[in-house]
Amino acid sequence: MAKPRVGIFDFTGCEGCELNQLNFEDQLLDILGHVDIVEWREAMDGQVDELDIAFVEGSLSTPECITRIHEIRRKSKVLVALGACAVQGGVNAMKNTRPIEEVREEVYGDQKYLFPTLPALPLSAVVKVDYAVRGCPMTQIEFLKVFTSLVMGKAPIEPDSAVCVECKLKENECVVDKGMICLGPITRMGCGARCPTFGQYCNGCRGLVSAPNIEGMQEILVEKGLAMDEAWKRLQLYNANQLEGVQR
Repeated sequence: MAKPRVGIFDFTGCEGCELNQLNFEDQLLDILGHVDIVEWREAMDGQVDELDIAFVEGSLSTPECITRIHEIRRKSKVLVALGACAVQGGVNAMKNTRPIEEVREEVYGDQKYLFPTLPALPLSAVVKVDYAVRGCPMTQIEFLKVFTSLVMGKAPIEPDSAVCVECKLKENECVVDKGMICLGPITRMGCGARCPTFGQYCNGCRGLVSAPNIEGMQEILVEKGLAMDEAWKRLQLYNANQLEGVQR
């Protein structure tokens, strides 16, 4: 039986999710034993016409990105978005909170007309995304779960509960009680509550749950005497697209 043909692609982003794949170390040989990676700019040259699985990181922020993601989607049976930029627009979507021409002027100055740009979009805003691996960078253990499911011909299951659930399962002390502004109550679980487990607040890099109770989170923070302006800055860091139209 032929191995699944896999391609790994990147768009606007730091390519940290791809580096996270190269850092698998103990699992990398097992991964290569189950698939044929036939297209990956960071590791090899060449292109192919058909793929079983495409793993894609980065947001879409130029007309060229739109053309290219359509090409990848057309030749791929399954497309998986990797990381915050690909899944929800990520840090790049911060530019969407300001007029696009103002952003171009600030970044490129007199050369702005040489660099066409668009609002930073998640892959799902342009093409069908079959599955997602969230986080900034993408969570390795979650990638392995999605990868294993796909290789076995099964549909990966994506969690839709809050990071607080994982904190409670680990019996972590709530960092909000320590005076931290934590976005765990509205951020999608799946990371094992890594940041709160090590005494840090959740910064929302995994995106919001499907029905986030933002008003409830605000009430909790106000009750603890914490600054809502700072909470909104942190929410926008990774979730500017998801917050569009949400009242403060």
